[in-house]
Amino acid sequence: MGEDWQQELRDSLRRPEQIALRFGLNLQMVREIARFFRVQITPYYANLIRAKGDPFYRQVVPDPAELRSDGVLDPLAEDEDSPVPSIVHRYPDRVLFLVSHCCASYCRFCTRKRKVGDPKKIHPQAIEEGLKYIQNHPEVRDVIISGGDPLMLSDRQLEYILFSLRQIPHVEILRIGTRMPCFLPQRITKRLVNRLRRYHPLYVNVHFNHPDEITPQAARALNRLADAGIPLGNQTVLLRGVNDDPLIMRHLMQKLLTVRVRPYYIYQADYVKGTDHFRTTIEKGLEIMEALRGWTSGLAVPYFVIDAPGGGGKIPILPKYVQEITAEKVVLRNYQGETFVYPQVKEKKEIPEIKVPCVDLEANLPWR
Repeated sequence: MGEDWQQELRDSLRRPEQIALRFGLNLQMVREIARFFRVQITPYYANLIRAKGDPFYRQVVPDPAELRSDGVLDPLAEDEDSPVPSIVHRYPDRVLFLVSHCCASYCRFCTRKRKVGDPKKIHPQAIEEGLKYIQNHPEVRDVIISGGDPLMLSDRQLEYILFSLRQIPHVEILRIGTRMPCFLPQRITKRLVNRLRRYHPLYVNVHFNHPDEITPQAARALNRLADAGIPLGNQTVLLRGVNDDPLIMRHLMQKLLTVRVRPYYIYQADYVKGTDHFRTTIEKGLEIMEALRGWTSGLAVPYFVIDAPGGGGKIPILPKYVQEITAEKVVLRNYQGETFVYPQVKEKKEIPEIKVPCVDLEANLPWR
């Protein structure tokens, strides 16, 4: 695997003129979209695009539908849970630490369109403020390092963050969220991996949305991370025209396992402004979950979740496998639609304790 990932990055398609010419788009439209959300595609990922509108195209090439006014800028209300600019503290024992505003390629469905790609909103100077916040909050035991993409930082910058976090006694778990193995697998160098392995327990969550994104180059990058003892999880977004098909999603989950990545979440697409053309119904997600559970290994079945609008956090959505619950039984439906009865445990009624008063039997005897 080539080590010069920065050259690959420099060769990315990023100017509206390049994008319009490459994909036969209206230049003014591309310019207008780029004013709201940055456009960039690595040469590696651009070469995966086979046809206009295919699953790769839809994820990274700007679409006029992005200019519609549906959705909201901050659907998860992250800004309300941001005590300092680089931290989102929503859950009791963990924080999201935003350390980079850049990505190798920009997902057109990004939930952080309002700030990703803008150095004024995710600024490197805020990293120190974030480290200080974590240090001053002993309840934080788990830090998810995100952005943008943290692996857009140099090895030295990234290691500084990891080293600083490891000096905080109450921080137990470090997690990195990245799409680099998908968009720029050249970034996963031997040097990077040798630095990451110093900071266990360290987890990496990657982001693949389609089985054909797991190319030989991506597989080598993932296996390199796994060989360093780094557990890998995958977060997929359910996207119309990309993976909203039970067989495609099943193939993706199975293929992830072959490269030692555990399927973690399938996300219902967030209600982000300008992304309504990506969203599916909830029923479609449930249909996909029905096509996974029982039809493939349990290892290949992630959680299907909605990150609740307004900051409610991740809520798992499950098909209705429990049909009825009574005091005597539970009626269950399996993956093939058959029903089965599980007998409830019979709760034993507690016998109330009867207290007998203590009587002095010798009290009235004649010889007393």
